[in-house]
Amino acid sequence: MDTASHTYGDFASLRPYKIWPGVTARAVRGDRVSFALIELEPNVAVAEHSHPNEQLGFIIQGTFTFTIGGETRELRPGDTYVISGGVRHSAVAGPEGTVALDIFSPPREDWEALERSEPRRAAEPPARTDHRVLTGAPA
Repeated sequence: MDTASHTYGDFASLRPYKIWPGVTARAVRGDRVSFALIELEPNVAVAEHSHPNEQLGFIIQGTFTFTIGGETRELRPGDTYVISGGVRHSAVAGPEGTVALDIFSPPREDWEALERSEPRRAAEPPARTDHRVLTGAPA
């Protein structure tokens, strides 16, 4: 493997995977882990599914009603989640859409068979992000 070509990259040049209608993911892959910026259009439902990959995530923008292993929660920016491999889960994006950062171990090999879009600028965070929400700093 030519590690020099995989060490650095430009996020804006990543071709998004079309995961489901209304759901795209830009992924950066290593040998044993990957992360993906997931963008969901408003009110998009992600059907219940599972995969062998462990998945950890963080909501960046919008709201997300997530059901993991039968437990449902409404997540907001700054909320996190952990999904063990093989656990069934589903979700619905909020009315403003959702942006999340997901981490997978091992990387999602199944995504390599998906259709990909041309590179485009990722969703912009809100103009006035309250960083205390993201960092947990006191008000």
